[in-house]
Amino acid sequence: MGKGAAAGMAGKDVAELGFEQAYRALDEAVARLESDDMTLDASLALYERGAALAERCAALLAAAELRVREVDGEGRDAGPVDLE
Repeated sequence: MGKGAAAGMAGKDVAELGFEQAYRALDEAVARLESDDMTLDASLALYERGAALAERCAALLAAAELRVREVDGEGRDAGPVDLE
């Protein structure tokens, strides 16, 4: 994804993103924080967005795990879900 596509996602509300979009945006935010020469304010804003993206990813993974566990109608615990 080029910078143009990343810039388009930058304005999108984090709560609207699917897992893949949020993860990709988080990965891009980390890469920018590690490499770009940004002002302190810009770095803080990007860090805050990254934290929100990480929370979104965690929430979506938790919801996916719950859905997998609900598949077993007898209430058996499926154990930890490996999503890799």
